[in-house]
Amino acid sequence: MQVVVYGNQYKSKDQPYIQAVFNALWQEGITAFVYTPYLEELDGQVDFPGPYAPFDGYADFRAHRIDFVIVLGGDGTMLHAVTLVRDSGAPMLGINLGRMGFLNNIEKIFIAESITKLRRGQYTIGERSMIYLESSHRLFGETPFALNDFTLLKRDTSSMITIHTYLNGDYLNSYWADGIVVATPTGSTGYSLSCGGPIIFPGSGNFVITPVAPHNLNVRPVVISDESVLSFEIEGRGDNFICSLDSRFELITAAHQIAVRRNDFNIRLVQLLDVTFLKTIREKLAWGKDIRN
Repeated sequence: MQVVVYGNQYKSKDQPYIQAVFNALWQEGITAFVYTPYLEELDGQVDFPGPYAPFDGYADFRAHRIDFVIVLGGDGTMLHAVTLVRDSGAPMLGINLGRMGFLNNIEKIFIAESITKLRRGQYTIGERSMIYLESSHRLFGETPFALNDFTLLKRDTSSMITIHTYLNGDYLNSYWADGIVVATPTGSTGYSLSCGGPIIFPGSGNFVITPVAPHNLNVRPVVISDESVLSFEIEGRGDNFICSLDSRFELITAAHQIAVRRNDFNIRLVQLLDVTFLKTIREKLAWGKDIRN
């Protein structure tokens, strides 16, 4: 078995857990490739008990037979890893070194146990749909897609913006707001949720459109089929607006013609047999717990 270990940034407080990952990989006889920028940060900080090699980027998936990508960090790290994995089909296992951990849902104390389960095949693979951005001006290079969400947001002034929104070419609404979020089921527990959007289960085949601080109080989140195409026209007092895909952003103007649809390929996430979506949201959102005392 061969895996890629991916991380964004080395933090000294995480050293024992990163070391535990490489120790467990060696004990299970798993060959480790390490994302090159991360490997440079780990140099001198972590001991590699077994064989390892650098992994430079997306093109290396063609050169090596990679079974899994192990992502070390928070949910934001998983979102960055999506731009590395792309359509390679390599399933990703997230180990939570951050805070919330909806995507990276393996907690630090279960590192060795989780890698053992991975080696023994005690897991399922979940398909997660993504969102794809089309624009009249090229945006986001080779990765105009997102696992969580797409947003349009104000930038230059404190004044709200107007986002004219069309569903399959038909006029839907004009949102007078600080912005708008279009989330996948995976992203429904992120920015959209904090703006009052609903939780959508993976595999539901939906997008949720959630306004950010809307001026009209009767404007509420809307759930639509992910077979739909949404297009947008933006107005505002400022010259620039923020367009984001997950944690990446670019500046756009009113001249940009923007549309989003379902991406052509999915991302595959490893789900250990005892770590389900229901269990994750119950624990992260403290459902079913009486916290009054």
